[in-house]
Amino acid sequence: MLITFKSKATADIVMYKEHAQRILELLDKDIDRGIIVQNDMAQAVATIEAAVADSKTHSVSGLVQHDIKEHANNDEDHDHAPIEEITFATRAFPLLEMLRAARHQGCDVVWGV
Repeated sequence: MLITFKSKATADIVMYKEHAQRILELLDKDIDRGIIVQNDMAQAVATIEAAVADSKTHSVSGLVQHDIKEHANNDEDHDHAPIEEITFATRAFPLLEMLRAARHQGCDVVWGV
């Protein structure tokens, strides 16, 4: 399922619900419908920026590393292209930019409406 974030400050941003969920949970917002008002924008930006910084220091979890090592030890075909990880920072960037623009222009950000 997709979620469309809207603001008068920027073009709409469409994200998969599962990717938006982590960001919205950080902000204590409902995944299906919500609003980030101007008064809460600075705190929302700071919260996401802190989570992005934290994700860069802990980019790959131990479980992922374990799966990679297990796969490498198998006698399977290893000629396929390596899997590229999409980081939290990369996924959060468009929404973070929308929030910054909305804060600068005095607009709200809404979704699910």
